[in-house]
Amino acid sequence: MRKYHIISYTSIFLVFAMLTACSKFLDQVPNDRQTIEEVFQKKKPSEEYLANVYNYVRDESDQWNGNPWTGNVDEINVAWAKWTIYQVNVGNFSPGTSPFYTWQSYYNGIRSATYFINHIDGNKEMLALDGQKLIDQYKAEARFLRAYFYFMIIRQYGPAVLIGDTELPADAPSIDMMLPRNTFDECVDYIVAELDKAATVLPLTPATDRDFGRATKGAALAIKSRVLLYAASPEYNGNPDFASFVSTEGKPFISQAADRERWKKAADAAKAVIDLNIYKLYEDPSGDPVKSYRGIHLVPWNDESIFVRKDNDLWNWDYNCSLRSAGGWNGISPVQEMVDAYFMKDGLPISKSPLYSETGFTNGVYNMYINREPRFYASILYNGARYKGGSITQDSITVDLTYSGKDGKKNGGEDYSHTGYLVVKNVSPETNRLAGISNNRPYVLARLGEIYLNYAEALAEYGGNDAEALKYLNLIRKRAGIPQYGGGEVPAVSGADLIAAIRAERRIELAYECHRWFDVRRWKIVKSIMKDLHGMNVNKDGTEFYQRVVADSRAWRDAYYWFPLSQFEIDRGLKLVQNPGY
Repeated sequence: MRKYHIISYTSIFLVFAMLTACSKFLDQVPNDRQTIEEVFQKKKPSEEYLANVYNYVRDESDQWNGNPWTGNVDEINVAWAKWTIYQVNVGNFSPGTSPFYTWQSYYNGIRSATYFINHIDGNKEMLALDGQKLIDQYKAEARFLRAYFYFMIIRQYGPAVLIGDTELPADAPSIDMMLPRNTFDECVDYIVAELDKAATVLPLTPATDRDFGRATKGAALAIKSRVLLYAASPEYNGNPDFASFVSTEGKPFISQAADRERWKKAADAAKAVIDLNIYKLYEDPSGDPVKSYRGIHLVPWNDESIFVRKDNDLWNWDYNCSLRSAGGWNGISPVQEMVDAYFMKDGLPISKSPLYSETGFTNGVYNMYINREPRFYASILYNGARYKGGSITQDSITVDLTYSGKDGKKNGGEDYSHTGYLVVKNVSPETNRLAGISNNRPYVLARLGEIYLNYAEALAEYGGNDAEALKYLNLIRKRAGIPQYGGGEVPAVSGADLIAAIRAERRIELAYECHRWFDVRRWKIVKSIMKDLHGMNVNKDGTEFYQRVVADSRAWRDAYYWFPLSQFEIDRGLKLVQNPGY
């Protein structure tokens, strides 16, 4: 069996340096302290160690200073130039100054997971209480987390460095810690194998309410589905643009031979999640599609959620998206391109629907926003809409984002929408900063809606079963409350048109959930969308507000397919090859 190697050059050097410098002190353990050996002989300390490994699962609710996945694509504008996202928007990142740098953090998580896997066996207290079963489950959770961290690395940085279960000793010579990157396909094969191994042991559902948020079989299979979907996509599957991206031995990091069968593997992986028959698309008891779509994220632990992060800062997402007059900071703003992507209520895009108009008003609302599909109203706050904040004196607010409006630019300082819109998807109406109220809920990292779309896309790309792909695409549209393909005025689609329809649906259904950034790259359409982005004219009042103007822009060069490895890592890991273009 092939052995793989992983390393966090930064963390390994720092940890080993401290161990060497402090060895005399580390040999002396106070009577009231536990040694690491003692930790893995007791149940509670071992569980606390595993909980710490879970902490390396990133909270993606901060999309301005912690993660760039929505603010650096054609989804939102972030109002505040002081935040880190602005540096990425203008292309101000390099190996010397790379924002949103997670390479080291994920490798720290990988190292912690590996240490747990290697040392939890033989836990005397757990064996006495639960036998080997609980130990095996906890090892499977750590294995899942390690695989997940590897996937987070390869989606942001491309090929990773793998080491499997090997632990480098503290006194290992520096040359042993200088390991090369594996190819992308080797990384995928390793991650998939680890997820499969974890899935055979992990529970199908959480044992108790306290276990919600822990890894399950469904979570492992869902992440496997995403990994294989990416691996089948044009960015990684026979991409000649990366022909010169090779190892020191001249081996291509990215496959140069396209393999159609990868789509079959991706389809099978998604179907395996569906066939568990324990998840279903969330629908509000009222049948209201707006409430159904909003409830995916606002109703905790619903049956659509597959993997979530319990601890998160969604209260901050709520604050930043909400109107100033409703106790928010008024600055997470969909761009016009995203607004235009939503369908009309007849299920057609705005370019084909007779219902769409950019002239005139209906009951004080610009006709651009009339007759749109339910997901539009569950996601976009637009001028003239009625908005209810949490625990405020008035029952509702009429949105006014024009220049002189109460939530407009004139009186807002930096706290104003640059596009004339705000996000309301995954924004709790119960949260209000002025009243000191926030709504706690899990952050959804994987859900069934994504799996349906993964399955549909993989089937359509593989070919030969468009009817099955269309079935799952239509299930998404049915829950969204719009006509399905092949019904009413929406014609059935197949072939290339089906693939385009799935991509359009994915853009809407998964908006602001950290998918679009990776989708446009793996589809190799990123160059066409990283450009000037538009919004309404927030420098004007009245009807002049409803003019499309450039509101934001995105820097692009081919190097931006991945983030660079830091120069610190390159200097110390002499066998590391930097990503192309840096």
